[in-house]
Amino acid sequence: MKEFVAYIVKNLVDHPDKVKITEIGGTQTLIIELKVEKSDIGKIIGKKGKTINAIRTLLMSVASRNGIRVNLEILEENGKTE
Repeated sequence: MKEFVAYIVKNLVDHPDKVKITEIGGTQTLIIELKVEKSDIGKIIGKKGKTINAIRTLLMSVASRNGIRVNLEILEENGKTE
């Protein structure tokens, strides 16, 4: 899952080397935390959240095939989630 998200996100941002993805695994749910350069957050979210919603939809589709639930969170520099 981590590689799938990395592939999508790194192709959207201007600073792919600054993308950091962390997986926090549970028994039934996987949380993926995404950190990008501050200037790239808008590219990941998109207009009215359309880009991030599309990424989450793709991620949920892949996860359901593997029988798990997944949650994608964008982390800001100060640790807050969006």
